[in-house]
Amino acid sequence: MAVLKKLVTIERYIAEAEHAHPQATGEFSRLLRDLTLAIRIISRTVRSAGLVDALGATAHQNIHGETVQKLDAFANDVIFRAMDHGGHLCVMASEENDDIIPIPNHYPCGKYVLCFDPLDGSSNIDANITIGTIFGVLERVTLPGGHGTEADVLQPGYKQVAAGYALYGSSTMLVLTTGGGVQGFTLDPSVGEFLLSHENIRLPQRGAYYSINEGNTLRWEQGVRNYIEYVKQKDEKTGRPYSARYVGSLVADAHRTLVYGGVFLYPPDTRKPGGKLRLIYECNPLAMVIEQAGGRATDGRKRILDIAPQALHQRTPLFIGSEQDVIEAEEFYQGKR
Repeated sequence: MAVLKKLVTIERYIAEAEHAHPQATGEFSRLLRDLTLAIRIISRTVRSAGLVDALGATAHQNIHGETVQKLDAFANDVIFRAMDHGGHLCVMASEENDDIIPIPNHYPCGKYVLCFDPLDGSSNIDANITIGTIFGVLERVTLPGGHGTEADVLQPGYKQVAAGYALYGSSTMLVLTTGGGVQGFTLDPSVGEFLLSHENIRLPQRGAYYSINEGNTLRWEQGVRNYIEYVKQKDEKTGRPYSARYVGSLVADAHRTLVYGGVFLYPPDTRKPGGKLRLIYECNPLAMVIEQAGGRATDGRKRILDIAPQALHQRTPLFIGSEQDVIEAEEFYQGKR
């Protein structure tokens, strides 16, 4: 049996990071403790979904017009119930809820805001393909003490104090950044703890993979089509042709890009000229992770983390991955090449 060189749980990692800041109160580490509890519960249920009647769709649709899967609803409820009472949050916002999620009146309100996609990739649930939870943490901008408002949620992504995602795949992995690099923690089910398994994850400047839904080719702008043709051409100097990889779960495609490098694209098209992916719940957290790992995240023209959201469920195009690959994709998209 392999033995870990260092036995570092996620709670120990956060606690040691807080010790480096004398003014820290421990509130943030308690927030993450509650969140990782929710992730462990979701992971357990995902792994037994076929045995406990958790697969399939509900009779409801969310604000985006998408059919809510049973596991979507379950994950959303678990995160809310794990996070509503700790006194760390003033408000929450979820991709599955039409409006912000207030903290119940009988619980105290704190200084943090949690935005999350409870179960990304839910269209793949019944096919047993990797899905995940995406989250971002902000500090409130309204006055302390009372309930948070929509203004606390509608902040640009560069104001996030933490972001990450959990992957429910061959193992359950939590990828986290608090602004000092990106760490990966793998759940050891035998002890019920997330242990540091991927320290200081870094993206290469250029990868060998591209990830995009080529079924939308005829709906893309010409610059996107030109870029995809470019990465398929042979050129030893730039390592082309690239290999195609596309899962259809954003969290899985983004994680593979983080680990191996390359570029993931979800450009605008004629059906969704403003993009498909949600800025607050998906793109901002993933952009923070990718940037902290040395990569680049834009909408094809500007940095994702600089976009000031105007609505809770605002959508955006997404160009994300290795810096040089994303820059090239932007140049084609903008008609510069």
